[in-house]
Amino acid sequence: MRVHVVSDVHGRADALARAADGADALVCLGDLLLFIDYADHSQGIFPALFGAETATRLVRLRLARRFDEARLMAAELWASLDGDPADHIERLVRQQYAEIFAAMPTPAYITHGNVDVPRYWGDYVRRGHHVLDGQSVEIGGLRFGFVGGGLRTPYRTPNEIDDEEFARKVEAVGEVDVLCCHIPPAIPELLYDVVARRFERGSEATLEAIRRTQPRYALFGHVHQPLAARTRVGRTECLNVGHFRGRGVPFALEW
Repeated sequence: MRVHVVSDVHGRADALARAADGADALVCLGDLLLFIDYADHSQGIFPALFGAETATRLVRLRLARRFDEARLMAAELWASLDGDPADHIERLVRQQYAEIFAAMPTPAYITHGNVDVPRYWGDYVRRGHHVLDGQSVEIGGLRFGFVGGGLRTPYRTPNEIDDEEFARKVEAVGEVDVLCCHIPPAIPELLYDVVARRFERGSEATLEAIRRTQPRYALFGHVHQPLAARTRVGRTECLNVGHFRGRGVPFALEW
């Protein structure tokens, strides 16, 4: 059995269409949308509305952790738009989701990332797309559990939830062979992004579940350039499957 795993697609519909080539199924760990590309500030929803130069200013404020200034700047920009800003965002979000789900291979087992807007997914999933969150499913004789979304951060991305809610989803998954989350377990070397030069948030509940139930694998994404892409917790191999927007290549899991 061969399953390809991707995370942090961020608009790469072109590469996603080929991501399951040679595999029996695709697993997608979320972050399908692109709001701002930190490598190319002309790409994403924000620059589509306000331009690349404005996006560069916002990125610099965020990288400097000047979050209050970034939020004030963004609020002024949203207020400058004609009509309701939510309508502009929804139009561009839906446009990206239409392209991404049209390209998504089948069968695919998909969970949400922290920048996703799950309430729109039902309009775009196709036959053979299985959206899972706090749930498990059998793939090729192994039990895969899925936990989507992210935890609260100063960035206030759209799909961040409280620690307690995240922990309930981890608990609902139970014992599995492969634990699939968007964010990593709370292990420092898995959380530090060497390019952004900051720690991302990881889940203590996921780490505790790994220690307690010892799945074969714990798979995740979220951290685009991690200090460490893999480590072991007991018998569990913890693996960052890679930044799919940047690499365009899936992680292959075989058994």
